[in-house]
Amino acid sequence: MRILVGLGNPGGEYERTRHNVGFWALDALAEAYQIELKPSPLSAHIGRGTIAGTEVILAKPMTFMNRSGVAVRKLSDAYQAAPSAFLLLHDDIDLPPGTVRVKWRGGDAGHRGVRSVIEHLGTNEVLRIRIGVGRPPPGEDVSAYVLSCFPEEERRTVEEAIREVVLARVSALLQGKIRDPRGLGDAV
Repeated sequence: MRILVGLGNPGGEYERTRHNVGFWALDALAEAYQIELKPSPLSAHIGRGTIAGTEVILAKPMTFMNRSGVAVRKLSDAYQAAPSAFLLLHDDIDLPPGTVRVKWRGGDAGHRGVRSVIEHLGTNEVLRIRIGVGRPPPGEDVSAYVLSCFPEEERRTVEEAIREVVLARVSALLQGKIRDPRGLGDAV
């Protein structure tokens, strides 16, 4: 079993922001694989289903971005899941809008939601799919930037990347078609 966690902030005021593309990706997976997400006592909306022949739990933490690790820890405890069972989907300002990259392990790159997950799981050995949202212009506050909405063209680019690239990468990872390039272990 794998637990796929989309990082984002709950609430309508955050729904279309750059910081919520992890939620967008998780919603796209839920729709594509007909997995219904419901509130749970684990501080997340969760749904169970199958993707690419693998049993999965999809989760959207309702703890707000900077406390995402609280919900991830609850999921880990409830399902007796090791950190290697998790796949995070999240925004990344170091990538142009719509660029998608797999990251096998490493630091949080200043992303507070990822930092919270690393702290609560006690390891940075967490598989991630990074979804580019672009970098703010010089002088613009990073927090304000990620909590703002995309211009229309960038939004369409990111939505298309989620539909086409993220869904394909998740499927390939779950099938073992994409493996850790350093040979330190399979992603799944």
